[in-house]
Amino acid sequence: MENQEKEQAKSAEKETNVLRETISFIVYIGIVFLLTYLVIHYVGQRTQVSGSSMESTLSDGDNLIVDKISYRFHDPERFDIIVFPYKYEKNTFYIKRIIGLPGETVQIDADGNIYIDGEVMEESYGREVMLDPGEAEDPVTLEEDEYFVLGDNRNASSDSRDPSVGKIIGKDIVGRAWVRIYPFQKIGFIRHQ
Repeated sequence: MENQEKEQAKSAEKETNVLRETISFIVYIGIVFLLTYLVIHYVGQRTQVSGSSMESTLSDGDNLIVDKISYRFHDPERFDIIVFPYKYEKNTFYIKRIIGLPGETVQIDADGNIYIDGEVMEESYGREVMLDPGEAEDPVTLEEDEYFVLGDNRNASSDSRDPSVGKIIGKDIVGRAWVRIYPFQKIGFIRHQ
């Protein structure tokens, strides 16, 4: 009789341990999913470059992590490489470099020189010489929270010179290109200036 009671107690203890382990595992998986959701939606996200508009800084097929949190603490800066949604195609994002900041006037002359408030802008990163300034040959004055963006490959880029892209509103900026994670031989932080 005593052995039978001990066996029942052991069996009940085993069932309790299995139940505890199962609940612990479910809670652990729930926490992992919650943290993944928070990171993807509020901290960073993976994105893939499609096209050649950012050559030679970024190439077609590059996989990046986009920092979605830093602009909560400071405004975007000139030369930041940003990701924003294309307004005419759902789930399509563009990646371009900020050239003009809120309150500035941007103008591009026939030779492709960029002027910010009448002064020639100096660029230190690799970029193509612009053959067609597009709509920006006329001065473009940016309002509060508006940004003027260009691709580094100026002759193969739909950017703020194109009316379908135009000025970018700050609230529409998804984030700042942060790290290239693929291809493996090019892994590293993204150079913005």
